[in-house]
Amino acid sequence: MGHATPATQALSRAKLAFDLHEYAYEAGLAQIGLHAAEAIGAEPARVLKTLMVEVDGKPACAVIPSDASLSMKKVAAAFGGKSAKMMEPAKAEKLTGFHTGGISPFGQKRASPVAFEASALGVERIIVNGGKRGLMIELTPADALSAAKAEAKPLIADQ
Repeated sequence: MGHATPATQALSRAKLAFDLHEYAYEAGLAQIGLHAAEAIGAEPARVLKTLMVEVDGKPACAVIPSDASLSMKKVAAAFGGKSAKMMEPAKAEKLTGFHTGGISPFGQKRASPVAFEASALGVERIIVNGGKRGLMIELTPADALSAAKAEAKPLIADQ
């Protein structure tokens, strides 16, 4: 399995250290992030899922723990908008250049504003999608924010 994806290439160009984790991706699962966490033996709160959203009709990227749910109200506020909704999968794939289940906040074809759930960044290392199904990238929260030119914001629904 090749490891060079636009996401890993973007991190390498930025000279950021990261580790890769591969797992057997299963299509059609409802909770892809939770499956990935279990498959690689990591706590779900450290394995973040990348969700493409539209805020006032403009694309944005929200990165949250795999065991959490987005609050559309908080997403809209995080990106300075009035309303937010999930992006249609086909539109997300066209915009990012990645397949759903493999969307990474790094190396997207057309960069969108990115926000990471602030409460998820209080750990030593986080794990995000590596740009293809079954490939995860582990790195520090600071490097993730830097590479994605992202901000830490509250994005998730109260659990």
